[in-house]
Amino acid sequence: MVIYDSLSKKKLPFKPISEGLARIYACGPTVYDDAHLGHAKSAVSFDLLRRVLQAEGYEVKFARNFTDIDDKILKKMEQSGKSLEEITEFYTSRYLQDMSALNVADASISPKATENIAAICELISSLLQKGFAYEIAGDGIYFDTRKDGDYLSLSGKKEGAGKNIARVASNDAKHDEKDFVLWKFDENWFDSPFGKGRPGWHSECVAMILAHLDSGDPQFCIDIHAGGADLLFPHHENEAAQCRCARHRALSKYWLHNGFVQVNNEKMSKSLGNSFFVGDALKIAPGEALRFYLLSSHYRANFNYSIADLLASKKRLDKIYRLKKRVRDVLAPATGQNSAVCVSEHTAQISSASSVQTCGDTGRNLTSSGSQSLSPNAAPNSKPKNSAPELPAAEAKFRSEMMEFLSDDLNTSGALAVLDSFVASANEALDRAPKDKALKAQIAANLEFAKQTLGILYEDETEYFRFGVSEQQRAQIEELIKQRAQAKAEKDFARADAIRARLTDMKIEVMDTPGGTVWEVAAE
Repeated sequence: MVIYDSLSKKKLPFKPISEGLARIYACGPTVYDDAHLGHAKSAVSFDLLRRVLQAEGYEVKFARNFTDIDDKILKKMEQSGKSLEEITEFYTSRYLQDMSALNVADASISPKATENIAAICELISSLLQKGFAYEIAGDGIYFDTRKDGDYLSLSGKKEGAGKNIARVASNDAKHDEKDFVLWKFDENWFDSPFGKGRPGWHSECVAMILAHLDSGDPQFCIDIHAGGADLLFPHHENEAAQCRCARHRALSKYWLHNGFVQVNNEKMSKSLGNSFFVGDALKIAPGEALRFYLLSSHYRANFNYSIADLLASKKRLDKIYRLKKRVRDVLAPATGQNSAVCVSEHTAQISSASSVQTCGDTGRNLTSSGSQSLSPNAAPNSKPKNSAPELPAAEAKFRSEMMEFLSDDLNTSGALAVLDSFVASANEALDRAPKDKALKAQIAANLEFAKQTLGILYEDETEYFRFGVSEQQRAQIEELIKQRAQAKAEKDFARADAIRARLTDMKIEVMDTPGGTVWEVAAE
């Protein structure tokens, strides 16, 4: 696998510190408001990275932090009259709900700043002892950027870049405009060797990486540090400087950054008043459609959100779900266990993604042997390298085509094009042999690979097409369908047709199948 490293500014082969293990730290949210599309783009991008590394055979240890002490949170406390815990716990829960809707897997580790004060103080003490930090009386402890000869090497910024970048109020007593606060004095908060106060934003992540994810390697602490392009400077620059000076080691071997998010071709910014929350998008389309939309452009590219494009992505995902519906009779029952897929030579007429076993919509957790499918809500564990069964030629071809793109710095555009082509060829094959169970089994295996690798297709294929229908509306629809069935039983076909027409007016499509009548929201 190759990934684009922001430090070297080129694609590099991924070679982890420890063989077979990838340590990844992704900057999480400051929990004072709901998650916006910038959070979603970053989370989905690096969830994909995690899944692709797993598909490559790596075990992945993934950390995502929560900044739960910050000037913005304190301002929210003042405005709302609520406690720090009330605000941060509420928005942490909301964030996790949104990420679950996007099939972003739970982190292996989710450290919070307030739970790591001792580690933060230890880091700051080390910087003070080594002469890389200084105190401003009545203000706080600051990092002395002039003492770090490699400062600005990550971002490539020039001198003068420190203007207007502070997350807290600047201080004229600083040695240099680029200097940043490590510890802000404040009698209302935490005890420390340097006085009561609270940590600076840039110190939190470094301390938590060292406390929870450090490899112990003499050169690098972790393999990959990930986040949005807006964090490259000053946040990641300042993180790298602290670790370099306190530990004489690089914080991360690779630095990955996803692009900026725009809304209707304008940069998304709270100051511009055009922040678009994940919850807003989830009222328009299912979470998987939003995820699919976010994956449709390369993670490093700037992403322009529009409702029209979101709905277009949903229609693209609809086609994949309709294929899933066509092979539903070979999907394993929802027992929490997977059923092996047997593939006949006849099915070589289409490509198949993988010999991974198909499964229903429960039992999604991946076991240590990799025998179950990856849940969007459970931290994934990898198959040991070289443990996958030998693939039939057609399956190996499709899997290699998908992975060729995804292993090239997460080229999702190419991977999704391969998937689109597969869906078209699979439908053509099913049109020719609609009852071929072996054919369906191979298609199901292919979809399972797409599910685990791209993080889509977790929804029940019937429920997916009922998005946006309230419980009250569902009850009304079910009652009308019941009345229609009764009318048909009584051979009152005029009444049955009238009920169908009423459902059509409600934008509900009714389909009579051997297993009974099913319904879904009619396509626009």
